[in-house]
Amino acid sequence: MFFYLYTLFALLIYLIALPFLFLFSFKSKYRESIPARFFLWKNPPLKPDGVWFHTCSFGEAKAIKPLVDALPQESLRMSTTTQTGKSVIESYTPQSRYLPFEPLLLGWLRPQKALVVMEAEFWYLLFALAKKRGAKTFLVNARMSDRSFPKYRKMVWLYRQIFKHIDKVYAQTETDKMRLEALGAKDVEVTGNIKLASLPKPTKTLKKPQGLIVCAASTHEGEERLILDAFTALKQEQGDAKLIMVPRHPERFEKVSQMVASYAQQKQWQMHRYSEEEGFESDITVVDTLGELVNIYAISDIVILGGAFEPIGGHNAAEAVQFGCKIISGPHYFNQKDIFEAVEGITVVEAENLSRRLTQYGLLTPTRLKYRTDLSPILEAFRVLL
Repeated sequence: MFFYLYTLFALLIYLIALPFLFLFSFKSKYRESIPARFFLWKNPPLKPDGVWFHTCSFGEAKAIKPLVDALPQESLRMSTTTQTGKSVIESYTPQSRYLPFEPLLLGWLRPQKALVVMEAEFWYLLFALAKKRGAKTFLVNARMSDRSFPKYRKMVWLYRQIFKHIDKVYAQTETDKMRLEALGAKDVEVTGNIKLASLPKPTKTLKKPQGLIVCAASTHEGEERLILDAFTALKQEQGDAKLIMVPRHPERFEKVSQMVASYAQQKQWQMHRYSEEEGFESDITVVDTLGELVNIYAISDIVILGGAFEPIGGHNAAEAVQFGCKIISGPHYFNQKDIFEAVEGITVVEAENLSRRLTQYGLLTPTRLKYRTDLSPILEAFRVLL
């Protein structure tokens, strides 16, 4: 009964939203994803009888690579909900698609050997239909943050229905395990964070310019101005310092570039966009392309990690740690607690103290990773299916 009521409700929401979806589809951010997800435009079903991985974001799609690499390429099936995620999964297999909105899965979804969903993508019909059509269902790298858990508990009746269709859960921490079990999860095993299993390596060698190199990584709205002010204080003491600004979302590249250009003009600094000149000789470089962050970490002395000076939840620090970078983070890293616990040397500061800590860069310590994640339990479960 729940299955039919939920499907009817989702279909009603879909019909009501159609006019708005049509209008949003003209925005550059959604020009691919909305037609594919909500109208099945150029989005045919995946081939059956494979191992189907579903991830949401660019970061999740990158993080799942160790699992993908361990399986035969012909068995891979991939889906995502974002354009940045799609750019990653397409490099794994031609069998890569946007995940259709739930009611459309009724006619789209083909039987698979397994469905592997990353972190917290709780789509009821995705799990229910995959299970009904013969797939073994997995939730991997599962987490439940301090901030999210109270919200999920208010909807515990829904998540209990979802977890009825999930065979095995691999959680990041013991706390995540307890919280997921409280929501109805069964057969939960703690394996650690997949992002600590195999860190992405540079895809090319960049030339490091003279001076102290500061990378502002994966920044969000409200953080760029804060970092620019802190860099100004640093520049007064370290004249050869250079800032590499890497906004998190492509749709903000233009806005951030204009902001930095105006700021640089006021300070009489040189500034350029990386898409126009692939170098870092200017006082500030705005990286307005995807896939360069790990390459930039390799030449950085200090990393100011975005997503934590605003209440976003933080981003993966381990990618910069492998190069021994000194790392400064804000206090709002609630989605990355287990990674931060695995790293020694991260400096956490409130936004108002960023300038002071950056100018005291000599007191910062190089970071190192204390341990890695073992993926063998997850891989063994996949091998049994194949």
